[in-house]
Amino acid sequence: MAVERGGGTLSEIYQSAKKLLLRTRDGLERLERLEYSSGIDSPDLCMSIRNDLTQIQSLCADMDRLWRSVGAKSQRDLWKRKVEQVAEEAESLKESLDKYNLRNQRKMNEAREKAELLGRANGESSHVIRVFDEEAQAMQSARNSSRMLHEATSVGEAILSKYAGQREHIKRAQRKALDVLNTVGLSNSVLKLIERRHRVDQWIKYVGMILTVVIVFFFWRWTR
Repeated sequence: MAVERGGGTLSEIYQSAKKLLLRTRDGLERLERLEYSSGIDSPDLCMSIRNDLTQIQSLCADMDRLWRSVGAKSQRDLWKRKVEQVAEEAESLKESLDKYNLRNQRKMNEAREKAELLGRANGESSHVIRVFDEEAQAMQSARNSSRMLHEATSVGEAILSKYAGQREHIKRAQRKALDVLNTVGLSNSVLKLIERRHRVDQWIKYVGMILTVVIVFFFWRWTR
């Protein structure tokens, strides 16, 4: 909107102020219709209204100076009321514009806060997903370790079972050999030698079992 300047007389300035009031009121109505119909802000229209209000206040200052120079008291009082009405209406329109700006600023703040909350929510969701992935990887690693431990245990059990079978076979062979030796009447020294070999075989068996358990234990610790 172009800024209007009134004439030099009080009446001309008053008419200019009234025209600006009418234009300002119409601009505010358009601004509020935009706000409630589509929520669209019009910075250019808002700035134009504020400029008109500034011009009206300037005209009111001029009229306030001029009405005091009116000679007749009745005319002076009449112009005083007219100038005060223009000033009050301009102030009312300014308050409406300030309220509009306040509502618009509040909407902008709410939109910014929502955007920030959404950004934080997305960030937290990514963090939760990352935690779940890490937990899933840890569980998979634990299952793999458990499977390897089970396999190592099975191997150890098979080895121990094999040693047990060999022990029974050796015992039976030893018993048969002793029976044969007793039958042919070998000397006691030979029998003692056989018994000592039997004890050595027992120690070898136990050492083998202990080594197997130690190997299985270290393999289990290595796979964790």
